[in-house]
Amino acid sequence: MKLRTLTAAAVLAFTVSAPAFASDGKISVSLQSPVAAKTKVVAGGAVFSCAEATCVAYGAPTRALTAATCKAVAKEVGAVAAFASDRKALEAADLDRCNGSAGATLTAAAN
Repeated sequence: MKLRTLTAAAVLAFTVSAPAFASDGKISVSLQSPVAAKTKVVAGGAVFSCAEATCVAYGAPTRALTAATCKAVAKEVGAVAAFASDRKALEAADLDRCNGSAGATLTAAAN
């Protein structure tokens, strides 16, 4: 009887906490300029692998799709042109905030 109760409690605890482990799957980052060498950046609980003008994080947690994570990536590899998952993308205002730490803005790069 105790084993069933403990098992039920464990299943319930995991089910309740499962959204904390939710994943957006893949987050793709397009850079305004290519990186000089392959680079890995850890930000927002995700590991971004960067090569040329693209960074990708597989199995990234939902909380990683933010301007703050974008800012951390931009600080390491340069200005970001796009930051998105399969379901959502950062808007222009968030990209401008993101690129503030990279020393460039999306609008400045377009001119």
